[in-house]
Formats: sequence, structure tokens, C-alpha cells
Amino acid sequence: MTAPAVLQAQALAIGHGQRRVAQGLDFALAPGEVLCLLGANGSGKTTLLRTLLGLLPPLAGQVCCRGQDVATWQRAAFARHVGYVPQAHAGLFPFTVQDVVLMGRAARVGRFAAPGAADRQIARHCLEMLGIAHLHASVYTAISGGERQLALIARALAQEPALLVMDEPTASLDFGNQIRVLEHIEHLRSGGMAVLMTTHQPEHALRIADRIALLGGGRLMAIGTPQTTATPAALAALYGVSEAAVAASLSPFLTRMTE
Repeated sequence: MTAPAVLQAQALAIGHGQRRVAQGLDFALAPGEVLCLLGANGSGKTTLLRTLLGLLPPLAGQVCCRGQDVATWQRAAFARHVGYVPQAHAGLFPFTVQDVVLMGRAARVGRFAAPGAADRQIARHCLEMLGIAHLHASVYTAISGGERQLALIARALAQEPALLVMDEPTASLDFGNQIRVLEHIEHLRSGGMAVLMTTHQPEHALRIADRIALLGGGRLMAIGTPQTTATPAALAALYGVSEAAVAASLSPFLTRMTE
């Protein structure tokens, strides 16, 4: 028997209140798969992620995690299965970076228990994986935006999830850290973790995605392999630019896919 998808959307409509942003969304994410979501500003990418995470109610349809409606999951159990990296997070309190990452262990610690030595070791390991262990004692609100983003990724990894949902995880990172994050996503996939991420950089999706989904015009315009989905014509239609401009910008990546 085939195992249930890590995450599945069925006839899903998303939006705010009664205002629909997109509808008729159908897709499933398998273990060890990276699905990249591309779309212009305002297309509903963040709204979709928040709906998939149960933070916004679907306007129609259903979201399932491991075959169970997300709305019926206990939130602590859901947090043990799904990690979330938001697009941006300024922070309000002067926690240390290590304390922020330790917060990812909350769903695996008893209600009245404190993180133990094993939890701290996991948090430190996640900091090391992201190359920011040297910031463990730094005040989270005092470090750079890019460093905070890396700390948020470490916090999500500390949950030890089966699925990692990432909203533009490389947006505030310099070139070197962008490459490190992409390499780490590839490493997570090889270990069986599923990753759903949005990005404004199609070249990142072309590099690491098993499948790419194009969200625009209130629907999924296409979903499939990078070779069949992220074509110059499709990306030009998605972003409202010329096909020639897309081809010129992405030609090294498109050429590599066809070799």
C-alpha cells in the first residue's frame, strides 16, 4: 500500500475572509521531494503556505497531512511533523540566537518541562549546519536580517520535521549563504525530508526542485518537472515579461537542463 502524501491539497481555495486569491489547487508532496512554488508578487504564495499550515482556513477544499485533515491535527503533533520558515521575522525580545533555535524543540518537550541537554545539543547542531554556531550567544534582535533568517531555518530544523515549508528562505541572504541554504535543502532531500518552498529566483528552483508549480491568475498555471514547467514561455506569462528576456536571464540553467 502506498504511504499517504506528506502534504496534499484537494480542490483548495485560498484567500482572506470571502476574498478568494486562488482556487482549484490540487497537488501532493511526497517524502524526499522538493517542490518550488513560483509566482509574481500578490499571486497568493504566502497565503497558500499559511493555509497549508492551518494558519488560515481554506475557503473551499481540503488540506491533508499524512492523509489526515490539517484542521483535525493537534497543533503540537502537527509541529512535530511540519517545520515553517517565514519570510521575515524581526523579533521583539532580546533572546539569544540559541534560545530562538531551542524554541523549535517546544513541540517535543513536555508541557511543563524545560529543554534538556539533548535538546540543546540538537539546537547547537542545527546552528552548526547553517554555519552560525558562532552567533549562539548573540542577541537575536541585534544580528543582521540574513543571520536572523538562518536562525529561523535552524529553529525549524530543530523541530526534526518530516516536511519543511519555507517562504522565500534565501530572500535576505548574501550570495554565499544562498548557496549554503540551497545545498542544505539538497542534503535534507537526500535524507528523506520533503521541502515546499517559495522563491522569486527561478534559477534556484531550476537548481534544486524535483517539481515546480507556477501560481498565477488565481490558479496553478502548471506543475511538473523543471524541464516541462519552467520554460521561457511559461515564466514569461507568469511574470508578464518577454520570453526573450526570460531566456537571456536563465539561459545557463535552461541549457544545463537540456544537456
